[in-house]
Amino acid sequence: MSKNKEEKLPLDEPEQLLIKSQDTTSPDYGCEPKKRDIQTLFQTGVINLDKPSGPTSHEVVTWVRKILGISIAGHGGTLDPRVTGVLPCALGKATRVLSALLSAGKEYVGILHLHSEVPKKKVEAAFKIFTGKIYQRPPLKSSVARKLRIREIYYSKILEVNQDKILFRVGCEAGTYIRKLCFDIGEALCSGANMVELRRTRVGPFKETENLITLQNLKDAFTIYQNEGDDFYLKQFIFPMEKMVEHLPKIYVRDTAVDALCHGAALAAAGCCEIDSRIKINMQVALMTLKKELIGFGTALKDSMEIYKAKSGIVVKVNKVFMDRGIYPRWTEK
Repeated sequence: MSKNKEEKLPLDEPEQLLIKSQDTTSPDYGCEPKKRDIQTLFQTGVINLDKPSGPTSHEVVTWVRKILGISIAGHGGTLDPRVTGVLPCALGKATRVLSALLSAGKEYVGILHLHSEVPKKKVEAAFKIFTGKIYQRPPLKSSVARKLRIREIYYSKILEVNQDKILFRVGCEAGTYIRKLCFDIGEALCSGANMVELRRTRVGPFKETENLITLQNLKDAFTIYQNEGDDFYLKQFIFPMEKMVEHLPKIYVRDTAVDALCHGAALAAAGCCEIDSRIKINMQVALMTLKKELIGFGTALKDSMEIYKAKSGIVVKVNKVFMDRGIYPRWTEK
């Protein structure tokens, strides 16, 4: 799938780091995410699952739990039973990180059925009208209150037209109802329209083209691991939980500051080593170790350049901590 400048979700640009300190990390503490063993991944991993048509998202997650023999799993963004595609599934403690995906942009490919034939140019014009910020009221069958709200369509593109069938791709803000979008486009064209089929092709950093796995293939990979002790195939499809924050701006902190953050302390300027240049005031940021482990989430109190220049003071308020205490030395230890 080609990605031109128009077809990008927010924060798709690669991170550009401002180097505040050239600190190194000690091999005595923590572990690089890619070096975690399979048992650890069963409790702190995430799967890029290909949801089939038919079952609910909850049912699919239940099957994942049964396949892997774990007690806790969760998904990032509900799909209707008939909708297929990308369904990030977090395992064990990693379910607490799923909140990072709630605001992540989504991409869908679908088929719109026009109730009467309309010239392609008029259809393209209608899709253009419904790009950018739009008003949308959730449909009758939805899990949220039916209040008028604003959602953003980042990009939309007609891929193919076959008489009254339109194959399209849409990148949109979380919480956008594509079925309602199709209905509204039909109203704008004065022809009427409905969604025939839909597939989600992306949720933030999770893409259809990268290590997407079906339930059957997951079962096969786990069976090989059980019978032969070979975890090679499972490790191709179970990512460290840090995958869920790839799209978030990050601050990498020195080893001596990590445990203080695990105890709920705010991040001071002296603890920062590398700062993502995309950070703005009040933006949610991911706090990371120099080994690229996720520590927690925080709210930036300054923008990236102010953090880079700051000699002292608090720069991030910590909101949520995922790393266990004691993995890194206490700040009072030398």
